[in-house]
Amino acid sequence: MLTEFMRDALVRSGADPRDAGCVADNLIWNDLVDRRNHGCERLSILCSKVRSGAIRSPSLMRFKQMGSGVGSLDAGDGFGQIAGQRAMEHAIDLASAAGLGGVSVSGSNFFGTGAAFLVEAAKADMIALVMSNSFAKVAAHGGVTPVLGTNPIAFGAPRRNGRALLVDMSTAGLAGSTLRAHRRQGLDLPTGLVIDDAGNPVTDPALALKGTLLPAAGAKGFGLSLCVEVLAGVLSGSAMSKQVGSLYADAPQAGNSGHFVLAFDIKHWMPVDVYYDRFDTMASMIASSNPDGSVRLPGEARWDAFDRNSREGIEIEPETARRLEELAANLDMQPPW
Repeated sequence: MLTEFMRDALVRSGADPRDAGCVADNLIWNDLVDRRNHGCERLSILCSKVRSGAIRSPSLMRFKQMGSGVGSLDAGDGFGQIAGQRAMEHAIDLASAAGLGGVSVSGSNFFGTGAAFLVEAAKADMIALVMSNSFAKVAAHGGVTPVLGTNPIAFGAPRRNGRALLVDMSTAGLAGSTLRAHRRQGLDLPTGLVIDDAGNPVTDPALALKGTLLPAAGAKGFGLSLCVEVLAGVLSGSAMSKQVGSLYADAPQAGNSGHFVLAFDIKHWMPVDVYYDRFDTMASMIASSNPDGSVRLPGEARWDAFDRNSREGIEIEPETARRLEELAANLDMQPPW
């Protein structure tokens, strides 16, 4: 029911029906794995961006293969969720032939979570890496003004049990969506994540929204963020640093953000069954670091949530429910409950 509501709301806002279905599926997947700040919570702003023309739907996405295992995708100011999916599909096709497929994306918008696209690679028995640059709100290491986005980086690898390894993280010490969640819940932030324009620490989430985020682990997070910016921004031909538009602040402006997707076809290195045997051995070694069973690989909690929420339904926070009801009223729809 929620999926259909999101699809219909996007269509009523002007989105192409096929695009709307793809985006709704992406949002519901994030809700199912408890990435609620990338699920139906984003529906209202996405509808607004479509209505303003900042997100084009349908967009004319153009893929160009530039060599063995290399391609680029011009997303045509379309949905980032669709651009990420298309880029991964092309990367998988390239990797099937060449062993490795790299696809850069330009002219895109906010794409949600990289993990959603990693799952598609895992289904094809491929290891994958997904990156995206974003609106500048993070300082350089040693700086005090925002020059980089939270620039998420995601890494995934298939497992024999179907529950793929999923590493998906912001290269900032704090993701923007987490900051908004703290504000909604009235929770203070730990010191060392946000600063004001004089470099002083900020812990009040309401004030932090106007502050500057710091890179994760100082110089290390800064280095990872630069890796994302070079591949997803510089190499893709998209906007870079302060040029990237904000999903929230610049309503009529397309983001022109860039992504970078890399897929590795395991069978070009070794038989897939051998890979799975070796992965299971590695996982057992890692789990043995604490005999009480508390050590888990990244992604396991997401798959537990997926199973639980698929059975019991998705929990929607009161503020998100209020916004969905408001959106439904504005579009002359019934809320999905």
